[in-house]
Amino acid sequence: MNYVAPAWVPGGNLQTIWPALFSRRVFGHPPRYRRERWDTPDADFIDVDFLQTSPVQEATATTPMLVLFHGLEGSSQSHYAEAFADYAREQGWAYAVPHFRGCSGEINRAPRAYHSGDHEEIGWVLSGLKMAHAGPLIAVGISLGGNALLRWAEEAGHTAARVVRGVAAVCSPIDLAAGGWAIGRGFNRLVYTRMFLNTMKPKAMQKLSQYPGLFDPQALASARDLYEFDNVFTAPLHGFRSTEDYWARASAKPHLASIRVPALVVNARNDPFVPAWCLPSQAEVGEQVTLWQPAHGGHVGFPHGRLPGHVRGMPEAVGGWLATHI
Repeated sequence: MNYVAPAWVPGGNLQTIWPALFSRRVFGHPPRYRRERWDTPDADFIDVDFLQTSPVQEATATTPMLVLFHGLEGSSQSHYAEAFADYAREQGWAYAVPHFRGCSGEINRAPRAYHSGDHEEIGWVLSGLKMAHAGPLIAVGISLGGNALLRWAEEAGHTAARVVRGVAAVCSPIDLAAGGWAIGRGFNRLVYTRMFLNTMKPKAMQKLSQYPGLFDPQALASARDLYEFDNVFTAPLHGFRSTEDYWARASAKPHLASIRVPALVVNARNDPFVPAWCLPSQAEVGEQVTLWQPAHGGHVGFPHGRLPGHVRGMPEAVGGWLATHI
């Protein structure tokens, strides 16, 4: 991926913020979704949004399905999800966005939420989609969703190929400790950390109202970065001893050599969330793993064209790579 940012959008932060807020997401009309609610094995639920297509585009036994796992606090309405939906529609593919628990607009039931290493949930969702869809599956994960998708591919080993033809992770924090360090400093702490905590803390308090005593509300209220939030909420609710334990065990980077299905790992080297110094070399990953590490792009930005730009270029590049493995 030889991406070069337009001259009007310099730097990793601007390449992150501007595309998410202002750039054009689709070349056609905005995507329309049909929602299904799936009951989980632990008596909870997730919501899966499927792209609605015209009757002439109805799926056949050979129609591929592209599955997108969103990032932290994302949804099917995120700029990248709508851009991938537009690309999938253009290709005549089916398209699904499973929402992590609590991200579809309604708080989930169980005393848990979601996390970066939730490979069991990824596997359960992909298995359900594989049973429901006759054609081949390909999957892309964005940021947190990409790390979780890679963790699934790593854990599944050779069996992953029975479910998907290929996977891709875009701007994923595959070294969670490095990502946590980066987002907890300076401008990132003031802007991105605050943005995430503004939605994550209220959701956590909703969870506390469901399950009194689940965690210390004073400790949560005083959390000022993702490290502290994860220490109070994410880690203990999902079986980790601490933030350090969570970040170490959930990171995909140490296990990339275990992947046995075609996998693409895309990371811009100016991503404010994922420091370039933590990215792996090709020698550190398995032969099934392809690394794209362009100098520009920010965090899930990759704007193209004249001001205000569009964000269809990255889905086309990643989707094109996945298409070669169908």
